[in-house]
Amino acid sequence: MDEIKSTAEIIDWLSVGLNHFLPPQVTPNLSKFALSGHSRGGKTAFALALKKFGYSSDLKISALIGIDPVDGMGKGKQTPPPVLTYEPNSFDLDKMPVLVIGSGLGEISPNLLFPPCAPPGVNHRDFYRECQGPAWHFVAKDYGHLDMLDDDTEGIRGKISHYLCKNGEERRPMRRFVGGSIVAFLIAYLEGDDSELVKIKDKSHEGVPVEIQEFEFKN
Repeated sequence: MDEIKSTAEIIDWLSVGLNHFLPPQVTPNLSKFALSGHSRGGKTAFALALKKFGYSSDLKISALIGIDPVDGMGKGKQTPPPVLTYEPNSFDLDKMPVLVIGSGLGEISPNLLFPPCAPPGVNHRDFYRECQGPAWHFVAKDYGHLDMLDDDTEGIRGKISHYLCKNGEERRPMRRFVGGSIVAFLIAYLEGDDSELVKIKDKSHEGVPVEIQEFEFKN
């Protein structure tokens, strides 16, 4: 709950505080504001966009992105407060465009000691299933829940991130795919040019660095 409240406060701060940290020649266009989050942060982004639990922001969210979002340890084991309702198309986001990116290896345990980092019943598939259109869903084959992080992550947590989840062979391709997909999605819905996003969907974009395991779209 604290994460949702803090995110709402930060978003509200943008309209009054962001200008003080930008160069004089840069003016933010907050009429095109996108909210994104990874893992539990993805859950937080959805909760705030849905105005759940009494928290919302005065700033209108134009697009929502969930990067391998997770709502707990499994169905019936959601971390409080739960966001998923297990009712298809139940997320009423007032036609806000949504991009959900999933990891093909996220549902697999890395070893006998650790559970999957994005277990079935609370992962990207469930978030997408509850979205109304327009919504896009890409799943990257052979990449894990933390493969969009930097190659070198410092500290104890950074070292553990290489063992906590089932991982792909390297992180850079997944990082590029996530970044490129987000940019293509934002250009499509905030700038009105969907050519790059359609190329990714049709698997005709030569620059896509991963194999797309699954794709779904709701209009």
